[in-house]
Amino acid sequence: MRLFPPLRAKWAWKGSQPLVRISGANAKRVLFGVINPKTGHRVLMKGRSMRQQEFQAFLRLLHRRYHGRRLCLILDEASCHNAKGTNRVAESLGIDRIFLPRQSPKLNPMDHLWRPAKGRIAANRQYRSVDEQSDYLQHFVHHLSPMQALRFAGILAEDFWLPQVRKDFWLPT
Repeated sequence: MRLFPPLRAKWAWKGSQPLVRISGANAKRVLFGVINPKTGHRVLMKGRSMRQQEFQAFLRLLHRRYHGRRLCLILDEASCHNAKGTNRVAESLGIDRIFLPRQSPKLNPMDHLWRPAKGRIAANRQYRSVDEQSDYLQHFVHHLSPMQALRFAGILAEDFWLPQVRKDFWLPT
């Protein structure tokens, strides 16, 4: 996430140019996040970078939140996700990782969840700081109902690529 707002189409009076005030600063924060595809439970952590030490801290957070249960994460091939140190930490914590093919963000449920969150929180808005912006984004994602989160993440779609999740998931009528 960058402080410079993503620019999107915006309504304005006919004949006038919509204004989006920007600071010119472009600080950065990283939000690490997971969603449980059966329950919609989300765990998020803010970081300063995509370095392996920060991702390893996220793995430890997941291990604590899920009380040491064996976990399986679906990840893209970011260097912090498959660094040697990360491999050791994941193995020691009993966290399995499945890596998506390169250049396949459409398969990543968290990427689908971030998109509407960024659109509603960050688009065309300049915040005082990147921390304020990332706090709003975290708040938005955490306060979605489980069903909303699953829907935004694409997990409830009929063509979701992980069919076992759809088959096992109870959908209310």
